[in-house]
Amino acid sequence: MDEFNNMYNSFYMNYDTPELSEEAQRIIATIVTQVENNNYHEEEEYVLSSVLVHHETYFTMQPRMDSNYTGQMWVDEVLNGHNDRCMNIFRMPKNIFHSLLHDLQTNYGLKHGKVSAMEKLALSLYILGNRESNSNATERFQQSGKTVNRIFIDMLHIFARMGIDTIKPTEGQFEKVPNHIRHDTRYWPHFKDCIGAIDGTHIKACISSSCQIPYIGRKCEPTQNIMAVCDFNMCSIFAFPGWEGTAHDSRIFLQALRKQELKFPHPPPGKYYLVDSGYPQMAGFLGPYRGERYHLLDSRRGNHQVSGKKEIFNHAHSSLRSVIERTFGVWKKNGQY
Repeated sequence: MDEFNNMYNSFYMNYDTPELSEEAQRIIATIVTQVENNNYHEEEEYVLSSVLVHHETYFTMQPRMDSNYTGQMWVDEVLNGHNDRCMNIFRMPKNIFHSLLHDLQTNYGLKHGKVSAMEKLALSLYILGNRESNSNATERFQQSGKTVNRIFIDMLHIFARMGIDTIKPTEGQFEKVPNHIRHDTRYWPHFKDCIGAIDGTHIKACISSSCQIPYIGRKCEPTQNIMAVCDFNMCSIFAFPGWEGTAHDSRIFLQALRKQELKFPHPPPGKYYLVDSGYPQMAGFLGPYRGERYHLLDSRRGNHQVSGKKEIFNHAHSSLRSVIERTFGVWKKNGQY
Protein backbone atom coordinates (compact mmCIF):
# COMPACT_ATOMS: atom_id res chain seq x y z
CA MET A 1 0.00 0.00 0.00
CA ASP A 2 3.00 2.34 0.19
CA GLU A 3 2.89 2.86 -3.56
CA PHE A 4 -0.81 3.55 -3.38
CA ASN A 5 -0.43 6.01 -0.48
CA ASN A 6 2.19 8.00 -2.40
CA MET A 7 -0.02 8.02 -5.44
CA TYR A 8 -3.01 9.01 -3.30
CA ASN A 9 -1.17 12.05 -1.94
CA SER A 10 -0.51 13.16 -5.50
CA PHE A 11 -4.13 12.61 -6.52
CA TYR A 12 -5.43 14.37 -3.45
CA MET A 13 -3.73 17.55 -4.61
CA ASN A 14 -4.27 17.14 -8.35
CA TYR A 15 -7.26 14.97 -9.13
CA ASP A 16 -9.36 17.92 -10.37
CA THR A 17 -6.71 19.15 -12.81
CA PRO A 18 -8.20 19.92 -16.28
CA GLU A 19 -5.72 17.47 -17.83
CA LEU A 20 -7.79 14.58 -16.45
CA SER A 21 -10.93 13.32 -18.11
CA GLU A 22 -14.22 13.27 -16.17
CA GLU A 23 -14.09 9.47 -16.02
CA ALA A 24 -10.55 9.53 -14.62
CA GLN A 25 -11.57 12.08 -11.99
CA ARG A 26 -14.52 9.89 -10.98
CA ILE A 27 -12.33 6.80 -10.60
CA ILE A 28 -9.77 8.72 -8.56
CA ALA A 29 -12.43 10.25 -6.33
CA THR A 30 -13.87 6.77 -5.68
CA ILE A 31 -10.49 5.35 -4.68
CA VAL A 32 -9.73 8.36 -2.46
CA THR A 33 -13.05 7.91 -0.64
CA GLN A 34 -12.43 4.18 -0.12
CA VAL A 35 -8.96 4.81 1.28
CA GLU A 36 -10.21 7.53 3.62
CA ASN A 37 -12.89 5.14 4.94
CA ASN A 38 -10.53 2.14 5.14
CA ASN A 39 -12.84 0.37 2.74
CA TYR A 40 -10.37 -0.71 0.06
CA HIS A 41 -10.54 -4.41 -0.89
CA GLU A 42 -8.31 -6.67 -2.91
CA GLU A 43 -11.12 -7.48 -5.36
CA GLU A 44 -10.84 -3.90 -6.56
CA GLU A 45 -7.29 -4.47 -7.79
CA TYR A 46 -8.30 -3.80 -11.38
CA VAL A 47 -9.45 -0.30 -10.41
CA LEU A 48 -6.10 0.40 -8.76
CA SER A 49 -4.30 -0.82 -11.87
CA SER A 50 -6.26 1.62 -14.00
CA VAL A 51 -5.43 4.46 -11.65
CA LEU A 52 -1.75 3.51 -11.62
CA VAL A 53 -1.63 3.64 -15.41
CA HIS A 54 -3.29 7.05 -15.38
CA HIS A 55 -0.91 8.25 -12.70
CA GLU A 56 2.12 7.24 -14.71
CA THR A 57 0.66 8.84 -17.84
CA TYR A 58 -0.17 12.25 -16.39
CA PHE A 59 1.96 12.67 -13.26
CA THR A 60 5.27 10.85 -13.76
CA MET A 61 5.73 10.94 -17.53
CA GLN A 62 8.87 12.44 -19.04
CA PRO A 63 8.15 15.54 -21.17
CA ARG A 64 8.65 14.94 -24.89
CA MET A 65 9.59 18.55 -25.58
CA ASP A 66 12.77 18.56 -23.49
CA SER A 67 15.14 20.78 -25.51
CA ASN A 68 16.80 23.68 -23.69
CA TYR A 69 16.48 25.72 -26.89
CA THR A 70 12.90 26.96 -26.50
CA GLY A 71 10.58 28.38 -29.12
CA GLN A 72 10.88 31.85 -27.57
CA MET A 73 14.67 31.67 -27.85
CA TRP A 74 14.38 30.75 -31.54
CA VAL A 75 11.91 33.60 -32.21
CA ASP A 76 14.21 36.07 -30.45
CA GLU A 77 17.13 34.86 -32.57
CA VAL A 78 15.19 35.32 -35.82
CA LEU A 79 13.92 38.79 -34.87
CA ASN A 80 17.40 39.90 -33.81
CA GLY A 81 19.05 38.44 -36.90
CA HIS A 82 19.14 39.36 -40.57
CA ASN A 83 15.90 40.73 -42.02
CA ASP A 84 15.90 38.06 -44.75
CA ARG A 85 15.48 35.33 -42.13
CA CYS A 86 12.32 36.98 -40.85
CA MET A 87 11.05 37.35 -44.43
CA ASN A 88 11.70 33.70 -45.22
CA ILE A 89 10.23 32.29 -42.02
CA PHE A 90 7.42 34.71 -41.11
CA ARG A 91 6.82 36.18 -44.60
CA MET A 92 7.26 39.78 -43.45
CA PRO A 93 10.03 42.22 -42.43
CA LYS A 94 10.91 42.54 -38.76
CA ASN A 95 9.36 45.99 -38.40
CA ILE A 96 6.06 44.73 -39.84
CA PHE A 97 6.13 41.75 -37.45
CA HIS A 98 6.49 44.06 -34.44
CA SER A 99 3.82 46.41 -35.80
CA LEU A 100 1.42 43.51 -36.31
CA LEU A 101 2.15 42.18 -32.82
CA HIS A 102 1.36 45.59 -31.29
CA ASP A 103 -1.87 45.88 -33.30
CA LEU A 104 -3.07 42.41 -32.30
CA GLN A 105 -2.32 43.06 -28.63
CA THR A 106 -3.90 46.51 -28.63
CA ASN A 107 -7.02 45.90 -30.72
CA TYR A 108 -7.71 42.18 -30.98
CA GLY A 109 -7.11 40.68 -27.56
CA LEU A 110 -3.83 38.83 -28.12
CA LYS A 111 -2.43 38.28 -24.63
CA HIS A 112 0.52 36.69 -22.88
CA GLY A 113 -0.01 33.39 -21.10
CA LYS A 114 2.24 30.41 -20.53
CA VAL A 115 3.27 31.20 -24.11
CA SER A 116 4.15 34.81 -24.91
CA ALA A 117 2.08 36.83 -27.39
CA MET A 118 5.18 37.11 -29.59
CA GLU A 119 5.66 33.36 -29.72
CA LYS A 120 1.95 32.81 -30.47
CA LEU A 121 2.15 35.14 -33.45
CA ALA A 122 5.42 33.61 -34.64
CA LEU A 123 4.01 30.08 -34.35
CA SER A 124 0.91 30.93 -36.41
CA LEU A 125 2.92 32.74 -39.11
CA TYR A 126 5.40 29.86 -39.22
CA ILE A 127 2.57 27.41 -39.96
CA LEU A 128 0.64 29.66 -42.36
CA GLY A 129 3.63 31.01 -44.27
CA ASN A 130 5.34 27.66 -44.78
CA ARG A 131 2.39 25.25 -44.63
CA GLU A 132 4.07 23.45 -41.76
CA SER A 133 2.51 20.49 -39.97
CA ASN A 134 1.59 20.35 -36.31
CA SER A 135 4.42 17.90 -35.64
CA ASN A 136 7.02 20.22 -37.18
CA ALA A 137 5.68 23.15 -35.17
CA THR A 138 5.80 21.18 -31.92
CA GLU A 139 9.48 20.40 -32.50
CA ARG A 140 10.37 23.91 -33.62
CA PHE A 141 8.62 25.65 -30.70
CA GLN A 142 9.06 22.89 -28.09
CA GLN A 143 5.33 22.88 -27.28
CA SER A 144 2.94 19.95 -27.13
CA GLY A 145 0.76 19.19 -30.13
CA LYS A 146 -2.32 20.12 -28.11
CA THR A 147 -0.84 23.51 -27.22
CA VAL A 148 0.18 24.20 -30.81
CA ASN A 149 -3.31 23.30 -32.03
CA ARG A 150 -5.01 25.54 -29.43
CA ILE A 151 -2.75 28.51 -30.17
CA PHE A 152 -3.17 28.14 -33.92
CA ILE A 153 -6.98 28.02 -33.72
CA ASP A 154 -7.07 31.04 -31.37
CA MET A 155 -4.81 32.99 -33.73
CA LEU A 156 -6.99 32.13 -36.73
CA HIS A 157 -9.98 33.66 -34.94
CA ILE A 158 -7.93 36.78 -34.21
CA PHE A 159 -6.76 37.04 -37.83
CA ALA A 160 -10.36 36.64 -39.04
CA ARG A 161 -11.51 39.57 -36.87
CA MET A 162 -8.59 41.65 -38.07
CA GLY A 163 -9.32 40.74 -41.68
CA ILE A 164 -12.85 42.13 -41.47
CA ASP A 165 -11.44 45.47 -40.30
CA THR A 166 -8.51 45.49 -42.74
CA ILE A 167 -9.74 44.05 -46.04
CA LYS A 168 -12.21 46.77 -46.93
CA PRO A 169 -12.54 49.78 -49.26
CA THR A 170 -10.76 52.99 -48.32
CA GLU A 171 -12.91 55.96 -47.34
CA GLY A 172 -14.38 57.68 -50.41
CA GLN A 173 -13.09 54.97 -52.76
CA PHE A 174 -16.44 54.46 -54.49
CA GLU A 175 -17.02 58.16 -55.15
CA LYS A 176 -14.61 58.49 -58.06
CA VAL A 177 -14.24 56.64 -61.35
CA PRO A 178 -11.24 54.26 -61.38
CA ASN A 179 -8.43 55.38 -63.70
CA HIS A 180 -8.44 51.90 -65.26
CA ILE A 181 -11.90 52.71 -66.66
CA ARG A 182 -11.64 56.46 -67.23
CA HIS A 183 -8.56 56.19 -69.46
CA ASP A 184 -9.63 53.20 -71.57
CA THR A 185 -12.07 53.74 -74.44
CA ARG A 186 -13.20 50.12 -74.23
CA TYR A 187 -14.80 50.83 -70.88
CA TRP A 188 -15.43 54.57 -70.78
CA PRO A 189 -18.13 55.78 -70.38
CA HIS A 190 -20.14 52.54 -70.43
CA PHE A 191 -18.65 51.13 -67.19
CA LYS A 192 -18.07 54.45 -65.39
CA ASP A 193 -20.17 53.32 -62.39
CA CYS A 194 -18.36 50.00 -61.94
CA ILE A 195 -16.39 49.79 -58.68
CA GLY A 196 -14.87 46.29 -58.76
CA ALA A 197 -15.27 42.59 -59.55
CA ILE A 198 -16.41 39.52 -57.64
CA ASP A 199 -15.46 35.89 -58.14
CA GLY A 200 -14.58 32.71 -56.28
CA THR A 201 -11.41 30.65 -56.32
CA HIS A 202 -10.40 27.24 -54.99
CA ILE A 203 -7.49 26.81 -52.58
CA LYS A 204 -6.11 23.43 -51.52
CA ALA A 205 -7.33 22.40 -48.08
CA CYS A 206 -5.79 19.96 -45.61
CA ILE A 207 -8.81 18.04 -44.30
CA SER A 208 -8.95 14.81 -42.30
CA SER A 209 -10.01 11.88 -44.46
CA SER A 210 -13.30 11.44 -42.58
CA CYS A 211 -14.40 15.00 -43.46
CA GLN A 212 -13.05 15.35 -47.00
CA ILE A 213 -16.11 14.50 -49.13
CA PRO A 214 -17.83 17.96 -49.02
CA TYR A 215 -14.50 19.58 -49.93
CA ILE A 216 -13.81 17.48 -53.03
CA GLY A 217 -15.35 19.10 -56.10
CA ARG A 218 -14.43 19.35 -59.76
CA LYS A 219 -10.70 19.51 -58.96
CA CYS A 220 -10.85 15.99 -57.47
CA GLU A 221 -8.93 17.08 -54.37
CA PRO A 222 -9.96 18.79 -51.12
CA THR A 223 -10.31 22.55 -51.59
CA GLN A 224 -12.05 25.46 -49.96
CA ASN A 225 -14.04 27.88 -52.08
CA ILE A 226 -13.13 31.50 -51.31
CA MET A 227 -15.22 34.43 -52.50
CA ALA A 228 -13.35 37.70 -52.96
CA VAL A 229 -14.00 41.24 -54.16
CA CYS A 230 -11.25 43.39 -55.63
CA ASP A 231 -10.95 46.90 -57.06
CA PHE A 232 -9.20 47.83 -60.31
CA ASN A 233 -5.89 48.32 -58.51
CA MET A 234 -5.95 44.55 -57.80
CA CYS A 235 -6.47 45.19 -54.08
CA SER A 236 -8.86 42.92 -52.21
CA ILE A 237 -11.66 44.80 -50.45
CA PHE A 238 -13.56 41.75 -49.15
CA ALA A 239 -12.90 38.04 -48.64
CA PHE A 240 -15.11 35.19 -47.43
CA PRO A 241 -13.02 31.99 -46.96
CA GLY A 242 -13.71 28.60 -45.43
CA TRP A 243 -16.46 27.19 -47.64
CA GLU A 244 -16.38 23.58 -48.85
CA GLY A 245 -15.07 23.01 -52.36
CA THR A 246 -18.49 21.76 -53.47
CA ALA A 247 -20.29 24.94 -52.34
CA HIS A 248 -21.74 26.93 -55.24
CA ASP A 249 -20.59 30.50 -55.80
CA SER A 250 -24.12 31.88 -55.58
CA ARG A 251 -24.70 30.25 -52.19
CA ILE A 252 -21.54 31.81 -50.76
CA PHE A 253 -22.43 35.15 -52.34
CA LEU A 254 -25.92 35.27 -50.80
CA GLN A 255 -24.56 34.34 -47.38
CA ALA A 256 -22.03 37.18 -47.63
CA LEU A 257 -24.85 39.63 -48.31
CA ARG A 258 -27.03 38.36 -45.46
CA LYS A 259 -24.46 38.15 -42.65
CA GLN A 260 -24.09 41.70 -41.36
CA GLU A 261 -21.14 40.76 -39.16
CA LEU A 262 -19.06 40.12 -42.30
CA LYS A 263 -19.40 43.81 -43.27
CA PHE A 264 -19.75 43.18 -47.00
CA PRO A 265 -19.02 46.46 -48.87
CA HIS A 266 -22.40 46.97 -50.56
CA PRO A 267 -22.25 49.19 -53.65
CA PRO A 268 -23.68 52.71 -53.22
CA PRO A 269 -26.84 53.56 -55.20
CA GLY A 270 -26.06 53.67 -58.91
CA LYS A 271 -22.77 51.74 -58.52
CA TYR A 272 -22.18 48.06 -59.19
CA TYR A 273 -19.73 45.14 -59.19
CA LEU A 274 -19.06 42.88 -62.17
CA VAL A 275 -19.98 39.21 -61.66
CA ASP A 276 -20.04 36.18 -63.94
CA SER A 277 -23.08 34.13 -64.92
CA GLY A 278 -22.80 31.97 -61.81
CA TYR A 279 -24.06 34.82 -59.63
CA PRO A 280 -27.61 36.18 -59.35
CA GLN A 281 -28.51 39.14 -61.57
CA MET A 282 -29.64 41.85 -59.16
CA ALA A 283 -29.26 45.58 -58.52
CA GLY A 284 -25.63 46.44 -57.78
CA PHE A 285 -24.24 43.30 -59.45
CA LEU A 286 -23.89 43.28 -63.22
CA GLY A 287 -23.44 40.00 -65.06
CA PRO A 288 -23.04 39.19 -68.77
CA TYR A 289 -25.74 38.39 -71.30
CA ARG A 290 -26.55 34.69 -71.07
CA GLY A 291 -26.38 32.52 -74.17
CA GLU A 292 -23.74 34.71 -75.82
CA ARG A 293 -19.98 34.28 -76.17
CA TYR A 294 -18.36 35.59 -73.03
CA HIS A 295 -14.80 34.63 -72.11
CA LEU A 296 -11.97 36.22 -74.04
CA LEU A 297 -10.71 32.79 -75.14
CA ASP A 298 -14.09 32.11 -76.73
CA SER A 299 -13.55 35.06 -79.05
CA ARG A 300 -9.92 34.22 -79.82
CA ARG A 301 -10.60 30.63 -80.88
CA GLY A 302 -10.85 30.43 -84.63
CA ASN A 303 -10.26 34.18 -85.02
CA HIS A 304 -13.90 34.81 -84.22
CA GLN A 305 -14.94 38.39 -84.93
CA VAL A 306 -16.95 39.93 -82.10
CA SER A 307 -20.27 41.19 -83.43
CA GLY A 308 -23.68 42.22 -82.15
CA LYS A 309 -24.30 44.52 -79.20
CA LYS A 310 -24.69 41.68 -76.67
CA GLU A 311 -21.50 39.94 -77.74
CA ILE A 312 -19.58 43.24 -77.76
CA PHE A 313 -20.85 43.98 -74.25
CA ASN A 314 -19.86 40.52 -73.03
CA HIS A 315 -16.39 40.91 -74.52
CA ALA A 316 -15.83 44.23 -72.70
CA HIS A 317 -17.39 42.82 -69.51
CA SER A 318 -15.06 39.79 -69.58
CA SER A 319 -12.01 41.96 -70.26
CA LEU A 320 -12.78 44.31 -67.37
CA ARG A 321 -13.76 41.54 -64.94
CA SER A 322 -10.48 39.71 -65.61
CA VAL A 323 -8.89 41.93 -62.94
CA ILE A 324 -10.18 39.53 -60.28
CA GLU A 325 -8.61 36.56 -62.07
CA ARG A 326 -5.27 38.37 -62.33
CA THR A 327 -5.49 39.19 -58.63
CA PHE A 328 -6.05 35.53 -57.78
CA GLY A 329 -3.11 34.61 -60.04
CA VAL A 330 -0.71 36.94 -58.22
CA TRP A 331 -1.96 35.75 -54.84
CA LYS A 332 -1.58 32.07 -55.67
CA LYS A 333 1.84 32.56 -57.22
CA ASN A 334 3.15 34.33 -54.13
CA GLY A 335 1.58 31.78 -51.81
CA GLN A 336 2.36 28.75 -54.02
CA TYR A 337 -1.23 27.47 -53.64
